[in-house]
Amino acid sequence: MTTPSPRASASRAAPGGATARDPLASRPMPLHDMPGHLIRRLHQHGVALYAAHANGVDLTPVQYAALHAIGAWPDSDQSTIGRAIACDKATVGAVLDRLQGKGLVARSADANDRRTWRLRATPAGLEVLAQLEPRVAAVQRELLSPLSGAEARELTALLAKLVQALPGSGEAR
Repeated sequence: MTTPSPRASASRAAPGGATARDPLASRPMPLHDMPGHLIRRLHQHGVALYAAHANGVDLTPVQYAALHAIGAWPDSDQSTIGRAIACDKATVGAVLDRLQGKGLVARSADANDRRTWRLRATPAGLEVLAQLEPRVAAVQRELLSPLSGAEARELTALLAKLVQALPGSGEAR
């Protein structure tokens, strides 16, 4: 039996020394090294933490984000709030309908443009915000607790940089 020449073997070798016949020759990136997978897992954990900390308050994370944005920018219009929380027009409309239905947000027609709705948190909405803000802050601290303060700030800055680079990112700050 003849042994293939080193040159012939090298032509069939894949990265990591695997050969063309080796099923592991074109190994994909390990799942736990994929940023998308890691971000998804961290998001799932963040949502679970929010649910645990917001227990007893009937507000989803997206509804909280919208109410928070409306509280921060009273009299903003629906489009501005949608951009601030990264929701499309239909989704933000549905979120605002739910918040209004819960008595947490009031809509009023703009004095200069009757097609534009101005948004304000109601007293009940402001009360819910006051109740949730320390809980949401606790979620953020718990989510970042394995990191040092400097690492937490760096991760937050890097995530913000990634979000700002997204196509169509108009997220208000």
